Amino acid sequence: MIQAQGSDVPVVPGKNCGTVVYVVEERANPSSDYFVLPALRAAGCRVVRCGFEDLPARHELDGAAVVFVRYVPGAWARLVAGARAELTHLVFFMDDDVLDVRASAGLPWRYRIKLLRLGARWHAWLRQQRAELWVSTPWLQQKYASWHPRVVCPAPLSQSREACRVFYHGSASHAAEVRWLRPVLAEATRRDSRLVVEIIGGEQVRRMYRGLPRVNVVHPMTWPAYQDFLTLPGRRIGLAPLLDVPFNRARACTKFFDITRCGAVGIYSAEGVCSQVVSDGLDGLLLHTEPSAWVDGILKLASEESLLPSMLQRAREKQALLGAAAQSANCGLLG
Repeated sequence: MIQAQGSDVPVVPGKNCGTVVYVVEERANPSSDYFVLPALRAAGCRVVRCGFEDLPARHELDGAAVVFVRYVPGAWARLVAGARAELTHLVFFMDDDVLDVRASAGLPWRYRIKLLRLGARWHAWLRQQRAELWVSTPWLQQKYASWHPRVVCPAPLSQSREACRVFYHGSASHAAEVRWLRPVLAEATRRDSRLVVEIIGGEQVRRMYRGLPRVNVVHPMTWPAYQDFLTLPGRRIGLAPLLDVPFNRARACTKFFDITRCGAVGIYSAEGVCSQVVSDGLDGLLLHTEPSAWVDGILKLASEESLLPSMLQRAREKQALLGAAAQSANCGLLG
């Protein structure tokens, strides 16, 4: 038997129950990761995570269990209804009151419609199918007491490898570079699951990068706000591609200053202005504008972590030298 964690009864996990459990979820989400998956793994179940469109063959449900996380998609409801007699368990888990439309009063109407379409409208169907109810709080347990729900206690996420933050901070004038980087970052994040991407942009950039894993699109900000933003810790690799377009021919090497100020090591276009100040392999990487070379460069810096501290130190020393040279060169401008 699959055992949910109860608030009032200690849980003794089964000894490798071995049951195949299809966890049906809209996408990867905290409800599954904090509640459902730890409970199932503690019971020794074999978990298969499925999106709304990931339907197994009906015969694959023989002797299996299905857990709906928060929502019931129609295609899965039809499949389950036809195979209900063969299922060992049918479970609905919720960590918000998604089965009562009244509970969402005051929330945005689009979200309320979603809760109605995927949650509340299936209330009677779930009871008809003799689904078990798992909930996240004693409050929900009490509200739905007639269903005899079990409370599933949250468990902390397992410690993952330290993320490596890669960033590109370009303004609207860098739209070409934002587009060029999209396949580069898609391939790099596919090959290294530690990579987390930070990119500045508006709605168009957000749509362009939708679907890429671990990508954070930060809304554009004023220059003073950006200066404070640069001081936030955690960035490791800064990207500064510069495509050969007319507007880029007047650029200066300030990206080297921004990336170094972040405490990161930069990857720069070998054809760009930063090649005049960066020493390849010493205080940054200089790469030709070839996507595969940039993918390899990102993965190299991310994997050879011992390189980053020494390269960053040299970049800071180079920045100090450039600052001193600028002061000397500019002191006579008004002379």
